[in-house]
Amino acid sequence: MSTLSVRLPESLHKAAKMLAHKEHISINQLITLAIAEKISALETEGYLTKRAKQGDRKKYLDTLKSAPNVEPDDQDKL
Repeated sequence: MSTLSVRLPESLHKAAKMLAHKEHISINQLITLAIAEKISALETEGYLTKRAKQGDRKKYLDTLKSAPNVEPDDQDKL
């Protein structure tokens, strides 16, 4: 494991301390989870952007046209 020294504004440190206490975890664990969540979100965004570039609108619309034009089941209605 690596050690990282981070300077935080007092208000952010206080909020992190309170949240960690509320969640019954250490501040280190809270910060580790927050960083992991942010990395995951950014990597997911990159992955989806890359996949979207591979999309073909014509193929999508052709596939959509082949779907039956029927009312959705009751449990699927908004």
